[in-house]
Amino acid sequence: MTTLDSRPAPRPLQVSARNADSAPDRRWLVLAVVGVAQLMIILDASIVNIALPHAQVALHISNADRQWALTAYTLTFGGLLLLGGRIADYFGRKRTFLIALIGFAAASAFGGAAQSGTWLFSARAIQGVFAALLAPAVLSLITTTFTEAHERAKAFAVYGAISGTGGALGLIAGGLLTQYLSWRWTLLVNTPIAIAVFVASLFLVKESRASGDRHLDVPGAIVATGGLALLVYGFTEASLHGWSAPLTVTLLVSSGLLLAGFGWWETRAKNPMLPLRIVLERNRGASYLAFFFATLALFGTFLFLTYYFQDVLGYSALKAGVAFLPFPLGVITSSTIASRTLPRFGPRVLATVGFSAATLGMLWLTQLPAHSSYGVHVVPAMLLISLGMGHVFVPLSSTALLGVPNHDAGAASALVNTMQQVGGSLGVAFLNTIATSATASYAATHGGFTAAASVHGFTHAWAFSVGILLLAVITVASLVQSPKRGDGDSRGELAGDLEPELVPVG
Repeated sequence: MTTLDSRPAPRPLQVSARNADSAPDRRWLVLAVVGVAQLMIILDASIVNIALPHAQVALHISNADRQWALTAYTLTFGGLLLLGGRIADYFGRKRTFLIALIGFAAASAFGGAAQSGTWLFSARAIQGVFAALLAPAVLSLITTTFTEAHERAKAFAVYGAISGTGGALGLIAGGLLTQYLSWRWTLLVNTPIAIAVFVASLFLVKESRASGDRHLDVPGAIVATGGLALLVYGFTEASLHGWSAPLTVTLLVSSGLLLAGFGWWETRAKNPMLPLRIVLERNRGASYLAFFFATLALFGTFLFLTYYFQDVLGYSALKAGVAFLPFPLGVITSSTIASRTLPRFGPRVLATVGFSAATLGMLWLTQLPAHSSYGVHVVPAMLLISLGMGHVFVPLSSTALLGVPNHDAGAASALVNTMQQVGGSLGVAFLNTIATSATASYAATHGGFTAAASVHGFTHAWAFSVGILLLAVITVASLVQSPKRGDGDSRGELAGDLEPELVPVG
């Protein structure tokens, strides 16, 4: 006989993370849209490199001033990232994302129409301002959209692949645009891309913002932005005039005082721009430091290989860009592998192996002869570095944001980008100073500035990069832990062992 159950029907359960942002298919569309925006930001840090010689001739820019086409962007980008992250938290991540896209598109069009060096440098600085709003908004949108563990690992694999390959793809795109269109298109190309992403985001991206106190920490923002800007500016001056130059010393000392003051202020501010709990957690702090070391070594490598391909091997702009293809292919491959093996091995093992492989690749480059074979001496080194970097970016991108409360998602995301951008800026300035000094010394004792002198400078700088990557290996191996199951920063949450939270609805 059939009986009726008189108990009330259970309340339906729903995965909060999924319904907070929409259906699974829609979330992957969101990732595609914000991923294109992230790629645009990364590309813009390198796409101008190959086009710069052409822009310099067209706009009559001196050799002493040409570096501002690159550093005007990195100064404002690196200096304003922390502030941009807090603005995204407090005023809405979608709103900040959309405003930043329009600003970036306008600045790119302004730069593409430049009629003088000052005009170009101003446009690059404005691009950096809007990139500082856009980058943390991108990462915080990924963080708040993908909270289910396995899907988050896949999303960060995509983000890691974009971050790792963007610089090399920028060089390829710069070569193509410069050779077949004009150097101006290395800037103008951003405008239609940004507009398309803007339109798609209006319909796909959901708004989110920090709860609770949303007052901006104005003193902290001013001090941090000033300290970071002076730090990048100081390293830039060191590359031009040396470490002992009065302006260099003044900038670096002032930066140190401001950043120390920022740390002191953040312990006392009612609503700090960068809550120290974000960086003092062991895994997150180690991840930020490792990101800094990675870009410190990597961006200089791109710069030196660019000059090596064009000035030593005599490649055209396009051929030099295509010569970087092994790098994005290696990062895409290793990012895919890392996203699948992260649940089994955890972040410490993958990142340690990744940095070790990159160190070996960098060591290979230190043996580069003046007259070498691209296939024998360059490709194996690039593959080792790129295969290692994919195993670095995926686990550390996730670990750096794991367990961060929603209120602080933008600040934590901004700090990831800050470590990358400042690390890259300082790396280019620091390693370029090492390379030019070594080249000058070699030229003085070997009959002038030859290809051998240039390569000697590059390999000398790469030897310093080996040391930097070894520091990254030590940092990850000694500080990153495999979180215990059940912790807020659990390995299960990171890698996919735990179920997402279920909450009653209706």
